[in-house]
Formats: sequence, structure tokens, C-alpha cells
Amino acid sequence: MCVARFVESAVRKAFLLGIVVLLVTAGFAQDATSPSSQSSAPPMTAMPQAPAPQHNAHLYSDQDYSKPKSPFPNVIAPYRSGSVPPPNLSNSARTDQLFRDGKMYLSINDAVAMALENNLDIVLQRYNLSIADTDLLRTKSGTFALGVNAGVVQGTLGGLSGSTSAGGTGSSSTGATGTGAGGTQTGVGGAGAGLGGLVASTFGAGPALSSYDPVLTGTIQGEHAATPQQNLFFSGGEPTVVQNTNTYNFGYTQAFATGTTANVTFNNSRITTNVPYDLVNPQISPNFRFQLTQHLLQGFGFDPNLRWIRIARNTRENGDVVFRQQIIATVSQVENIYWDLVTAYEAVRVNERALQLAQKTQSDDEEEIRIGTLAPITLVQAKSGVATANQNLITSQTQLQLQQLLMKNAITKNMGDPILAAATVIPTDTLQFSEPQEVRPVEELIREALQARPEIATARINLTNAEISRKSLKNALRPTLDVYAFYGASALAGDQTALLPPCNFPGAVPGENCLNPGTIPRSGYPNAFHDLFNSTGPDKGVGVNLNIVLRNRAAQSEQVRSELEYRQSQVGLQQIENTITIQVRQAQFSVQQNYAALQAAMAARDFAKESLVAEQKKFGYGASTPTLVLQASSNLTQAESTVLNAAANYEKSKVQLDQSTAETLSKLGIDIADAESGQVKRVPTVKGVVPANVQELTSPTPPYAQPQGTGAVPTPPSALPQSTTPPPPGQEQNEPHR
Repeated sequence: MCVARFVESAVRKAFLLGIVVLLVTAGFAQDATSPSSQSSAPPMTAMPQAPAPQHNAHLYSDQDYSKPKSPFPNVIAPYRSGSVPPPNLSNSARTDQLFRDGKMYLSINDAVAMALENNLDIVLQRYNLSIADTDLLRTKSGTFALGVNAGVVQGTLGGLSGSTSAGGTGSSSTGATGTGAGGTQTGVGGAGAGLGGLVASTFGAGPALSSYDPVLTGTIQGEHAATPQQNLFFSGGEPTVVQNTNTYNFGYTQAFATGTTANVTFNNSRITTNVPYDLVNPQISPNFRFQLTQHLLQGFGFDPNLRWIRIARNTRENGDVVFRQQIIATVSQVENIYWDLVTAYEAVRVNERALQLAQKTQSDDEEEIRIGTLAPITLVQAKSGVATANQNLITSQTQLQLQQLLMKNAITKNMGDPILAAATVIPTDTLQFSEPQEVRPVEELIREALQARPEIATARINLTNAEISRKSLKNALRPTLDVYAFYGASALAGDQTALLPPCNFPGAVPGENCLNPGTIPRSGYPNAFHDLFNSTGPDKGVGVNLNIVLRNRAAQSEQVRSELEYRQSQVGLQQIENTITIQVRQAQFSVQQNYAALQAAMAARDFAKESLVAEQKKFGYGASTPTLVLQASSNLTQAESTVLNAAANYEKSKVQLDQSTAETLSKLGIDIADAESGQVKRVPTVKGVVPANVQELTSPTPPYAQPQGTGAVPTPPSALPQSTTPPPPGQEQNEPHR
């Protein structure tokens, strides 16, 4: 007998120890993915890609939203609402450094740095990084991800495409527009959600998951019930049975990434009644049961149970990739806005001189009409020319104001400051026209683009997520077969009832209609709790649950659908590679065409310069008129503007080529960590620019010099403004400009 009890006790202890080991193992498994559980690589040959930038959540937030609040030492911390600080909509301190005499003197390097700190497109994209962190935290609890917007935000106005100017060919487009409001993309989890013609309806599908977060339940209840009786025999002669019941029940449930579910119930009740036939009154009845359930077919293993955690991690990695893509798009856009501002200043100068020429022509015509050498009808044409020139000037002036507003909008968070809103933006950099063209082999450019383009990395991450869903749906094809084992016990305690009479009358049956005093020892809850663990009333067993869906058509359709979507994603990846190849070639063609246009514009400028000199010499010999000299001078000014526009188009095409090959960040020396934190410590450097003639931009356009006497030659406007004026304060930090 003793040996049997010893064996039973040893078996029970070994069973409990095995349960503890299984729980600990499963607990570690749900937080760390085993190497064997990693999804396999797609079968298509993939180009190597640049590693995604490592994200540090503390660069832009005081809290890592991928980690939960610890319940230690504050146990109520997980149940308190989290707070997110309001957005900082104040402009960075760099803004004040660019002001002098109420004007903003802006180099292109400062413009890029200001955009990294203040551009709202980038600010919006930063929030997506934290949103992806919350999805990672959410999936660790065993539920599905809510999804993260994965498009490039394109809310900044201006700079999306280069303008077609005299001497320039075509237009260069920069900036990738998102697929939804604010450049966003439909989040995961929506049926039929997809991008670029791709379907993603089975994204994350698979066997149902239970909560990986432990769930503790409790019920405390008091009940008083008075029930009239129709049979006094069963109620011991009581016409109304009165029963008071106090219930204290507790439960604990947790699922694990192995497909295991643990469930513990601990129930307690205390019942008092007026029925005389109960042996003990009050009756104390505790019981418990510990049960483990393990999926053997559907839902077995790490692949189906960790799918959402892996998808969330991949989505978080994709957030870094999209943020890098956002920086490339925004910086390229700001560069284009800057060159549009430079050309807008030059357009005002051209139209001012054109208006002066029209006014001078009208004045000359009025004088010739007065002396009778010209028909009066000619004056109507001259006045029409003045009106047209004045209209063009007003258009260019308002366009310049618009470009200044676009520039300030792109590099500041808000323009609520009246000084900033009214400030004139003066570009302190202009283009260098003598820079030789760098022609790189297109194969090399394509290879770099396929390695570094964020779109390639995003497509591969999406392909990996599709592979995760595909494996999960293969598992969902299996029948449901669960094995479970449980162990529990129940106990009883209480005082012997005083309602039963003692067994001293004829026909007395102890325990049925009588009970002698002291027959049942007095006991309470401690006695009952002790009896739960001494095998007085054990409850143990094992079992199997089997659920087979005949024909299994729904699971078959979802599994095949996931295969089709996976193959479609593979084709989509190839399509993206083909598109990038075309974009790189097109961008290189644009560079070559715009460089040729720049050379043609410079040749036309040289011809206009020689024509002005020749016209001035003819005027000196009396073979020309002041109007023709002014016309030649205006042609030179227009030719110089054409050169600047052609140079701007050439620069924009280089910006587009850098964006197409994803070399924007490396060529400008942009640190992603600075962009994530919103504090630029190392100012980017744009190559191929020189200091502009700031004095010429801020001074009124001088009137044309009237030729005086034979041989007088008015000084033509400078072909290439090169000023020795010292740069404004704050520009020294961006030197050298080469």
C-alpha cells in the first residue's frame, strides 16, 4: 500500500514538473524565432541589395513602442494609457541663422538641411516608424497586425517636374507619389488590398491564433435563493428550500507559439441550506483543473503561430526602407524647387529689360511721329508691346513670389511667423556651367539601382511576407487534431449538519435519516484546500479531439490563392526591376539631352554677345539705331536666361538620375540618423554649384545705357554673374562651394 502511494506521488510530481518545463520552453519560443522557423528565400534569383538602415526608435521618440510596459514594480502600468507627445511644429533653430535684414539668404545646402529638419512629408513619415513598432508589439500578443502605410508622402508643393525652357529639352520628373491620401497605401489585413495590380487577400491568413498574453479571469458572486418545494420528501420536510451560495472562481489561460494552450481553473463555493439531509452545512467545495492542449496537425509548429510576428518585423524593416525612399524623394524635390527659384529670379530680370526695351521703343516712336518720320499707326503697336511686356513682367514677379512661398513651405514646418511669411528668399548659389559631363556606363548605373533602390527592397520584403502566408495556409489544409491532458482534484469540508436527528430511534439509518453527533470531524477551508493535493479526490485524464472538414474546399481555395498571389508577387518584382531599368536609361538620356541643350544655349549666348558688340560698333559708325542696339542687348539678356534655364534643366536631370539610382543620399552625404532625429549635425553638400551674385539679385535691374556719340559702346549685362561679395552670415558653414 505504501509502495503504491509512493509510486503515485512520484508520477504526479513528474507530471507537474513536465508541465512547468513545457510552459517555460513555450514561453521562450514565442518571443524568439528559432533559426529553423525562418521563411525560405524566394526561388527566383534576387539581386543583392543594400542593407536597410538600422532604426533607433529613441532618435525621434522617448519610448520604444515595440516594447510593452513592464508590470514590475508597478503592476498597474500595463493598464494605463500611453501618451504620445504632441508634434513639434516649431521651425528648427537653423531658420533664424539664415536671416539678415529681414531676408532669408539660402544656399542649396541649407535648403536640403532645412528640409531634413522641417519638411512635413518627412515628419509624417517618421510617425510611420513608431506605428510599425506598435504593430510589432500587438502581434506579440498573438493577434493580427493592423498594417502600416507604406507609401511615400508627397504633400510638398512644387519641384515635381522640371520646366521646359528655351534651350532645354523635355522635363525631368522627381518625387514618387503615394497611392492614397497623403501618399499612403492601404494597410494590411484588408481583403483584396494590393498595389500595382497585385492581390493580397490571403496576407497573414492561416489557422486561428489564441492570446499569447496570459488571461486571468475571476468571478466572485453571492447568491440567496428561496425555492418553494412540491415534494417534501426530497426537501426533508421543508416547504421552501433556502440556499445561500458564495462563489469564488478563478481561471488562467495562455497560448504559446508551439501550438500549445494552457488552462487552469480554480473554483470555490460555500453553500448553506435549510435541507436537513445534507451531511455538512455549510458545505465548502473547492476544485481545480490544469489542462494542456497541443495541436498536432493544423496549428502545429512555429510557422503558423509566429506568422504575424514575422510579418510585423518585416513591415518594421520595410518602414526603414520607405523612410529612406522618402528622404530621397523629398531632397530631390527640394533641389528642384531651389533651381526653380533661381530661374524665377532670372525670368524677372529678363522681363524687366524687355519692358524697358518696349518703353524705349514707344518713346522713340512717339518722337518720330512728332517730327513726322513715322506713321501714327506704329504707336499702337508700340503701346501693345509695352502692355504685353508689362503683363509678362507681372507674371514673372508673381511666379517669383510663388517660388519663394514654395521654397519656404518645403523647408519649414509652418509660416505662422509674420517675418518668415513676408521674408524674401534669396538663393546664394547658382549653377556652374563649365562643369564637364560625367558619362557613366549605363550597365553600371542599372546595377547600382537594382542594388540600392528602396522599391526593390520593399518588393522583396513583401515577397517574404507572401511566403510566410503561403506556408501558414498549407498548414491550414490539415485536419484539426488536438491532444490534451488534465489533472485536477476536488475536496469537501464543513461542519456536521445540526438538522439531522441522532440515530436513536427505530428505523434510523446513519447518514440517511440520522447522524450521531461527532460523526463528521469539524473542518474548514484550510482542510479542503489541503485535500486538493493529497489525492483524496483526484480528477485526471487524457483525450483527443478530431475535426475533419470533408472535401475541405474553403481551405483548398485559400491555399491555391496564396500560391497564385505569391507567384504574382514574383512577377511583380521582375516588373519593378524592368521599370527601374527603363527609368535609369531614361534618366541618363535626359542628362545627355539637357547637357547638349546647355551647350547649344551657351553657343547662342556667345553669338548674342558678339551680335551686341557688332551692333554697337555699327551704331558708332552711324549704321545702326539705339533701338537695334537695345534689341541686341535684350537678346543677350534673353540668351543668358536661356543658359541658366538650360543649366537648371541639366541639374534637374542629374537630380533625377541620382534618384533613379538611389545615390542621392550618398552623393549629398546625408545621414539617415540625422533625418530620423530631425537634427542635422552634418550639413549635406550639393556639388556643381558656385556662389551667386547676391547683390545683383537684390538690386533693381539697371536701365539700358543710351549710346553716346560715335564709338560709344554700352556695357552688356554679364554673361555669367560671378560676385566677389562675401556670402551672408551662416553660409560659411556650407563651404566650400565647388
